[in-house]
Amino acid sequence: MEDFVYYNYLLDIYGFLLTEKNEKIFSLYYGENLTMQEIADMLGVSKSFIGSSIKKSEKKLQELESKLQILSNQEKLRSILELNDLEKIKSKIKQIIEK
Repeated sequence: MEDFVYYNYLLDIYGFLLTEKNEKIFSLYYGENLTMQEIADMLGVSKSFIGSSIKKSEKKLQELESKLQILSNQEKLRSILELNDLEKIKSKIKQIIEK
């Protein structure tokens, strides 16, 4: 289940960078929780095509996150919001900016 949450976050952030078809397949699999066979039947393609598309999209989204770190920085900023010490907040934000 953790993968589903992670990939949904990545899809929200970077999904527009996938092809339209790959974004749709990925969204149906991770967003709508459909099986590969259900998606294949719906789109009139093979199950192996769906599996390949999902793997390709996973790889691309992971590469984008690895380079841009938008999700990672969002999570860091969320944790900073919970701090009550202004100096700690400044220090943590500075660390994010200087990376």
